Amino acid sequence: MHATATGPLADVRVVELAAIGPVPFAAMLCADMGADVVRIGRPGAPVLRPHDIVERGRRVVELDLKTDEGVASALALIEHADVLIEGFRPGVMERLGLGPDVALARNPRIVYGRMTGWGQSGPLAQAAGHDIDYIALAGALAAIGERDRAPVPPLNLLGDFGGGALYLVVGVLAALLEARGSGHGQVIDCAMVDGAASLMTFIYAALARGEWRDARGSNLLDGGAPFYGTYRCADGRYIAVGALEAQFHAELIERLGLDAEAFGDRDDPASWPRLRRLLEESFLRRTRREWCELLEGSDACFAPVLDMREAAQHPHLAARATIAALDGVPCPAPAPRFSRTPGALRPVAAQVHHAAVIAQEWAGHDLRQRETQADGSG
Repeated sequence: MHATATGPLADVRVVELAAIGPVPFAAMLCADMGADVVRIGRPGAPVLRPHDIVERGRRVVELDLKTDEGVASALALIEHADVLIEGFRPGVMERLGLGPDVALARNPRIVYGRMTGWGQSGPLAQAAGHDIDYIALAGALAAIGERDRAPVPPLNLLGDFGGGALYLVVGVLAALLEARGSGHGQVIDCAMVDGAASLMTFIYAALARGEWRDARGSNLLDGGAPFYGTYRCADGRYIAVGALEAQFHAELIERLGLDAEAFGDRDDPASWPRLRRLLEESFLRRTRREWCELLEGSDACFAPVLDMREAAQHPHLAARATIAALDGVPCPAPAPRFSRTPGALRPVAAQVHHAAVIAQEWAGHDLRQRETQADGSG
């Protein structure tokens, strides 16, 4: 698989311990960027299903890590890997005999990425949890939703994938870069609660400046402002407007045919309920398609609220091939885009590979690399 890989990580080898949620997504991002990802799964576990597009781009081996043979096979892979990522509770990898100390003793340059919800330390480190719990503790969940209504979970994007997988990949790439110079790997303690809190930095800053009320549905960016929110149309579908700046707001009001003077106090939160009613009444007069014809592509900061099937058909996303296809199903294309070393979608594994064969392949890669370096130094 890796022989034909493209992307900026085409020379990086990743061992992924089978998990759910952010770990496979992080491995997917690495694979999309060309990394040779090998997943270690339990014997007898289902082979990756064809439509599990998050699971794309890696090879799969089956090892019983509760046996000496399974641990030895895993260490043979770790010895020649650049990165290991795992998502067990703290202490599990140590009990298996595959903890950071063992891995780094076997391969001093390996980057050892640990993904948990609560982190490797702290009073909650051993507690179970999910995305909603981590973003709740980080202060993010309380800020999302309508005023005087219960907080609304933003899917599991903020904790699992934003605060989890993306921060894990950032940490892995930073540690890889450092290891290329120092020759030494390190351990990354990636906690979803930490990442979710970090993503809130902009909001924490606004709160500290007195520019943010710690009450959802009351601010510029949380649906409180009438010019930054969603509206129902005549056909029951929705549109989104984000006309924050004065010039964009002026264009929106002009295109809607509304009285600009009626919106003269738009910066006063006390006026927001009245202004929202004016916009609600206006948007209910036409269908979403009609509003697209009038507003899309303008500086009114407008977009239709599309479902996933509709998004794949939108002309802008179609022009950029943002939604591709993998195994016959819609699949977001790799992001971001690289001008010289583009990433690529690679298929979901259809078979289980032998760990010893891959370990031998990686060992050969290391040998060739050392020979090349020796020739260059001569």
